[in-house]
Parts: sequence; C-alpha cells; structure tokens
Amino acid sequence: MSKATGTAVNWVQMVGMKPGPDSIGIIAVSHNCSGVAARACGLVSLEPTKVAEILKDRPSWYRDCRHVEIVHVIPTGNGGTIELIYMQTYALTTLVGPRDFWTLRYTSGLDDGSLVICERSLTQSTGGPSGPNAPTFIRAEVLPSGYLIRPCEGGGSMIYIVDHVDLNAKSVPEVLRPLYESPKILAQKMTAAALRHIRQIAHESSGEIPFVAGHQPAVLRTFSQRLSRGFNDAVSGFPDDGWSPLLSSDGPEDITITVNSSPNKLVGSHVSLSPFFSAIGGGIMCAKASMLLQNVPPALLVQFLREHRSEWADPGVDAYSAASLRANPYAVPGLRAGGFMGTQVILPLARTLEHEESLEVIRLEGHGFSHDEVLMSRDMFLLQLCSGVDENAPGACAQLVFAPIDESFADDAPLLPSGFRVIPLDDKMDMPTATRTLDLASALEVGSGAGLRAPSDASGACTTRSVLTIAFQFSFENHLRESVAAMARQYVRGVMASVQRVAMAIAPSRLGSHIQLKHPHPPGSPEALALATWIGRSYRVHTGMEIRWSDTEGAENPLMPFWKHSDAILCCSLKPPFTLKFANSAGFDILETTMVNIQDMPLEAVLDDEGRKALFTELPKIMQQGWAYLPGGVCRSSMGRQASYEQAVAWKVVGDDGAPQGLALMLANWTFV
Repeated sequence: MSKATGTAVNWVQMVGMKPGPDSIGIIAVSHNCSGVAARACGLVSLEPTKVAEILKDRPSWYRDCRHVEIVHVIPTGNGGTIELIYMQTYALTTLVGPRDFWTLRYTSGLDDGSLVICERSLTQSTGGPSGPNAPTFIRAEVLPSGYLIRPCEGGGSMIYIVDHVDLNAKSVPEVLRPLYESPKILAQKMTAAALRHIRQIAHESSGEIPFVAGHQPAVLRTFSQRLSRGFNDAVSGFPDDGWSPLLSSDGPEDITITVNSSPNKLVGSHVSLSPFFSAIGGGIMCAKASMLLQNVPPALLVQFLREHRSEWADPGVDAYSAASLRANPYAVPGLRAGGFMGTQVILPLARTLEHEESLEVIRLEGHGFSHDEVLMSRDMFLLQLCSGVDENAPGACAQLVFAPIDESFADDAPLLPSGFRVIPLDDKMDMPTATRTLDLASALEVGSGAGLRAPSDASGACTTRSVLTIAFQFSFENHLRESVAAMARQYVRGVMASVQRVAMAIAPSRLGSHIQLKHPHPPGSPEALALATWIGRSYRVHTGMEIRWSDTEGAENPLMPFWKHSDAILCCSLKPPFTLKFANSAGFDILETTMVNIQDMPLEAVLDDEGRKALFTELPKIMQQGWAYLPGGVCRSSMGRQASYEQAVAWKVVGDDGAPQGLALMLANWTFV
C-alpha cells in the first residue's frame, strides 16, 4: 500500500506519459531502489471484482508469462484468500535464460469497498515452503507488489498497479544486464500492459467494437496472444515442449537450429493442425539468432521492417511457408538474391485502444517463379502482429511477428509464428522519437553517400544500444530435414545482413538527431538538386506559368519549395513502364515508399486502368507540346492503399542542354481513400 499510494519507492513519472482522457494514466518508474519497479494508476469502467479477476489471470495480458500454477489456496477469516503460486516466464532473447517465480499472493477487501491483491516471493529469508525446482529457469524474486482497486461513485474503478521485482541481473553477461535492470521495460511489459488490457476488455464489453472479417474482438485478441506466444515458444525452445537442438552445423554457430517433432504438443489440442502434419512424418524447425545494434531506435527499425518487407524477405521462403498449410508441400526453395517481390498489401484487422499493438493481414501479391523453383499462381497471406512502434511507448521495446494463414482464416487455424523483437539495452531513452525525423530516402539512396551529413551538434546525441532477436519457424518432412535446416540457416543469415544494412541507414548517429519517418528531409545530392531545378523550370517553359508552391521558405534553394509542395510530384522515365526515379515529400507519402524502393515502382503499377489510359492517350501531345492535363483518378501506394486526386498535370522534363530527362506528373489535392 505504501508503494501504491505513498513514497516507499522513489517514483519518477515517465517522459511522454501524461494523465488525461486520451492517455493510459500516470506511469512512474523507480529511481535508485533495490530491484526495478513501476507503478501505474488510472480509471477503468469495470467493477472492482471484475478488475481483480482480470488481473489475476496473468497469462491473458502478460505476454512474457509462459505458465502459472496455483499450487495451494488457503481461505482467510475475512473472506480473502492466500495462494501459493509458481510462474514461469519466457526468455527475452536467445542470449539469456528464462525466469521463474515462487510467490505468495494475498487477496482481501477493505472497509471502504476496495480490493487489495498483494504478492511477494517466498525465499529462504521469508520462510515458508520451497517451490518447484526447474533447472532450465533462473529464479527471480517478486518484492512486495500488487493491486489496489477502489470503487468509484457511479461505477467503475480506480486502479493502482505496482510491480517490483529483482530479476537476478547478475546471472547474465554485463552487456545484457539492462534487460533486467530497466524499470521502463518492466513498465511496458507488465505494469502498463495490465492497465491497457483492462481498458481493452472494458471497451470490448461496451459493444462499440464491430466484428472484423467475421471475427469477434475477443477472437482477434486470441489471435494476437497466439502469435506472441508462438514466437516466445520459438525463442525460448523449452525441452518440455518438445524442442531439441539440431547438432549438424556448417560453420560458426551464430545461428541456433532447433527442431520439434511433437508439434501437437506445442500448438495445442484446441488448434486443428494442417493436413501437412497428419499426412506425413515431420515437425517444426526454428532458426534463431540475436545480435547487438548500436544507435538504432527499436520503433523505427520495426516500422521499417513492417512497411518494406521486400528489403529483407525472400519470396521463395514465403512460398515454402505458405505451402506447409496444404497437404502437398513444395520442395525446399533455393534462395533468390534480390528476387522479385510481389506487392505487399496491409489489411488492418484490429488495433488496441492505445494503438500500441495492431493485428493485420498481409497479402503478398504477384509472386511468379520459374518451374525450377516454386510456382505459385495465387496470393499468399500472413497474419501479423506489430507492437511497440508508438513513439511514446514506455520501454520502447518493439516487435513484429507474423505467420502464414490460408484464405479461410478459421478461428482455430494453426499458426507458426516468426519475426523480430528489438529491446533497448540502455536505460537512457530520454530522447523522444516523436521529435526525430528519419531520412530513409537519402540514407538508403542508391549509389550516393549524399544526405548522410550529421549536424554539428549531433555528435553523441544518441548512444543507445539494443538487442535484436530473430526467429523463423518452418515445417519440414523428415526426409528433407537437413535440406530445410541448410535453407533456414542461410535464410536467417541473409535476413540478419539485410537488417544490419537497414539499421546502419537509420542510425541517428549518421543522420543527426532530428529524425522523422513520414517526411524525410530532401536528399542532399547534386542529382536531386538538378532534378528539382529541371522539373520547376520545365513546367514554366512548357505551360508559361509558375508552379504555385505551397511553401516558399528556403526558395533560394530550388529543392526546398519542390520538396515541401503539398501536391505529389513524381518524376519517371519517358518510356513505358515509366520507372519512377524521384519524388517530393508528398510524392513519397502517396507512394508510401523511400528513395531506395521508388525505383522498383513503375508508374504503370501506381496508376489505375483509367489513369494509365489517360496517360497513354496524352503521351504524344506531351512529347510534342511539352505538357497536358489529365483527369482526376485513383492511384495505389506500395502498401496497397488507394489515394484519389482531383487532377493531374504531366510535362516533359528537360535538362540544361535541352535533352529530355524524364516525365513529371503532379497529382493535385490528393488524399487516401
């Protein structure tokens, strides 16, 4: 009680977490105390007994909780209970061991109608029975923690949540100790998660959330829990779930391969396994690895991995994973270096109330392969869970987990999750991501080192480290086990290399401390300046008018008004398929892409049928007269989203020597549909 409402712990309110109607409540973390602690308080629209029931069901909201067993229950004279509880938690990364807890929990009512649930570990110093002994786990300690739930007049409850733990950080290598010494990570994974879950349940019980894709909100929440749990199972690889290491190796063991020949035990009896597992002998294989990253904001890295799957994924491996959902799986694919990646369309399913987590379906379109590889004529689907990309999330852990699904999307569909988890290792996350901008366009610019100059005051602006954990799961037939293992090891190595390349590009130490994702600064290369100059001058020469720039600040540099113009301006080649090569900030927004990816997007794929017909019809006029008006229409971004525009102007771009340099297209008054 003294921790919940008093000053038994030196509490410091977290930066960016402000009380208010649009906020989760007040989040505070400990400062200079034994162990790590976090506290949250907030109003919820549920009665105290319902709140207590939810909080006691820890696996439903604590994603790192693997197992909870109530070993013994003792009723007390005042109507309360004393419980002896054994809990196991997952490992945060492949580099550290999982934790377990042996605790006593006391629930009691107070005279004012409040409920108190308090919990602490039983140790040699406290006395009491000794708990189960699990050699795989490292015993951690719960210091006095719990929940104070006060009824409010008119209904609802005021909740105080306190989590105070000693996670035995001395048992891990020094570089990884911040994983267990950061109260911000504890706040995100436990304290804030509990309060958010209660608010989510209250919101769902109000009946205001509609069914999505024929599924109730609770079913979608179960999908999220299964994705998260499946990824955690893969990362931890517990022997009692059937996991065992694969002994064969082709080099340094930077990547761990484990196999599970008992997928029924792992997936669970409530889930119907695919025909693959019932028709032939086989199992599940996991290739996993962890690596340290320097100066990479976890939220930005995960957001980039989500939005630009083609930067790291291999379509052949995606096809192999999708084939495991069918009775006749394909052969093991050969990995394709820079192979064609079909269009990725993100279809939102559900977002939590605070938007810290989103569930979505990814449709991978346009996969075409030669007969020697994999021939897939239909789209592939992934169920994906993305969390931690909220700039103000306490702890700033970020995760992207996905699993192939078929078109039926049944409630009991088997899921084999893979993905990424990024956890900060420094408790110095005071630099809010919301104030930074990420110049991905220029940082990943092909063939140019331009745009990477950091401001003079940026030295040492961000010295954070984080640990990235990657785990990919594959089903396999017994006779192909070694081939799948070789493919999995090679694939994860390739993914690690791709992630490192992206991480280097988005590190603020290279770009300065002012970073943003949606509106990158204009690339600083001479080519970009020349193109912007030619685009503006060619418009004036051909039409006899100036472009009415929406922002003339910095007009002495022709690149700035072009870059800040509210209408989307795209520049492409003069001949079909009209390969895009440059755009202004609004252009990158409407395309939802970056400089490195824009060259993979022909204008023909961006415009719809009517837009393409209009462009082809007017192309002779553009080549002869220099420009033409095009009617309004609809185009599609790299994410598959549709955007409408009221009118378009197309003109021929000529260089200083009068030679044609490309075709410019300005989409006026555009908006996402």
